[in-house]
Amino acid sequence: MGTLFEHCLRATERAITAGAHGLPLIGSCDWNDGFNHAGQEGRGESVFVGWFLYAVLGDLVPLCEERGEVSRAARFCAERERLATILEQSWDGEWYRRAYFDDGTPLGSAQNDEGKIDSLAQTWAVLSGAAPMKHAERAMRAVRAHLVRRGAGVILLLSPPFDRTTLDPGYIKGYIPGIRENGGQYTHAATWVVLALTRLGSGDEAVELFHMLNPINHSRTASELERYMTEPYAMAGDVYNHPAHRGRGGWTWYTGAAGWMYRVALQGILGLERRGSFFTLDPRIPASWPTYSIDWRFGTSRYTIVVENPNRRCRGVASAELDGVPVDPAAIPLADDGDEHRVRVVLGARRDAPPGVPAVVLGTVVSTDIAPHRSRSKCSSRPEGERID
Repeated sequence: MGTLFEHCLRATERAITAGAHGLPLIGSCDWNDGFNHAGQEGRGESVFVGWFLYAVLGDLVPLCEERGEVSRAARFCAERERLATILEQSWDGEWYRRAYFDDGTPLGSAQNDEGKIDSLAQTWAVLSGAAPMKHAERAMRAVRAHLVRRGAGVILLLSPPFDRTTLDPGYIKGYIPGIRENGGQYTHAATWVVLALTRLGSGDEAVELFHMLNPINHSRTASELERYMTEPYAMAGDVYNHPAHRGRGGWTWYTGAAGWMYRVALQGILGLERRGSFFTLDPRIPASWPTYSIDWRFGTSRYTIVVENPNRRCRGVASAELDGVPVDPAAIPLADDGDEHRVRVVLGARRDAPPGVPAVVLGTVVSTDIAPHRSRSKCSSRPEGERID
């Protein structure tokens, strides 16, 4: 059966393919199984899989190095660098294309009559850390302009929906326009929009859209509840945008969306992320928040974390203390020692790490780059000039 690491390697090796544009093949579909006709002849390609594979390879390179698989690490690193170059060729002018059909026709392009823009190609351009900052920001501006519908309270997966186009991406066209993946809100993908905004440092907007996804905010009045028509205490897999059903929730208790919603809240917005025997605090919050706290039980220990925001900032950590002792907010020691620990973090202009605090943790250079990769080998780090803080 093999180890978990070996399973990850087999899956990754299987994914390293290249079509006519140099991108991974989409096969029978990618994340969006409604695109099951895009590559049915074996030649279609997925821009989203390219971004995702770039991120996965960045995480696997140091794991391979730690296990002595130096040649594989070098090959993964080279493939990652190749992907970064190839993916930029999918820039469409204002956003990234989503995929290519078997015959090379682009999907998710301004030249399409329907399905012109797809959120996944934009959010994962940011989350992977592969896209240049100027394109990452423009791609998310396109998401705001075309996919975020504040009046309806939804974040669409793609737009316009497939209806009369001669293109045949797959069974997604079987859905009524504005329903589910076909131009509705698919909440799993919508959470990535919020997470991408946190990576760009947009704390105010990230929390605004987080509240938009929160089901309780679709059910505050009798009229809202009548429109939403689903449980206000469980994540809905999708929210409709068809004119006759706009705002109606569907497929509730969707664990994929719920899990990512939790990660967006805890890691993306509140900024708490564990890294082995350390944890980091790098919030992306609304500037109006004066403070917030986290009570975290780790094994037999309890961590009470208080974040103060005296200068009303969205991001940037000025200082951090653990039990009254200055620490690096990117490498706060984590111990299962049965004690109660207090952590105090103050937002503000960044300062140098306290003397004696390692800048490299377990072989990992702690960074505040766009992509929250597990490690920062020479292959997986973003150029120094593209930090966001």
